[in-house]
Amino acid sequence: MAKVSKNARAGQRAQNSGGKDWVKVVKPVKDAATGKYSFQEVMIHKDEVTKFFNS
Repeated sequence: MAKVSKNARAGQRAQNSGGKDWVKVVKPVKDAATGKYSFQEVMIHKDEVTKFFNS
């Protein structure tokens, strides 16, 4: 078996994992009773970002 460089292995992991398709989004949510804001933090797929902010 031939030796594989670290750079080649890193490239293979990046193709398989898809980790860069996920983003962390932070949405401010206002409490109706007190008027204060709290923040909702979620890790979602980058294609669903607009759906998250529109809901």
